[in-house]
Amino acid sequence: MPSFRARLPIGDLLPGHAPEEVMAAAEAALAAAYTVEAKDLEVVARVPRIVLRFTVPESTWAGEDRAALAAAARMRQAVAEVATTGRAEVLRRVRGRWQPVG
Repeated sequence: MPSFRARLPIGDLLPGHAPEEVMAAAEAALAAAYTVEAKDLEVVARVPRIVLRFTVPESTWAGEDRAALAAAARMRQAVAEVATTGRAEVLRRVRGRWQPVG
């Protein structure tokens, strides 16, 4: 199964939401259609970002990439209901390295 990472910078929480809701929303959005293998919170240049690794079913290379990009867009949309976000970035595991998709 092809493995992907979705990375999403997180800004401020929206009123009435708790910090743990950010990761929960992201994971729920991805897990609705795909297997989430790992999740993490990183801080890069003082900006928090969530990172979720997930798999999509095998098909064509382009079809797998499209599925991963769509999944990341749904994840961003779900997180945007609880916090401000930046642009989602999708990476694909290729021969032991993570390469940008799209």
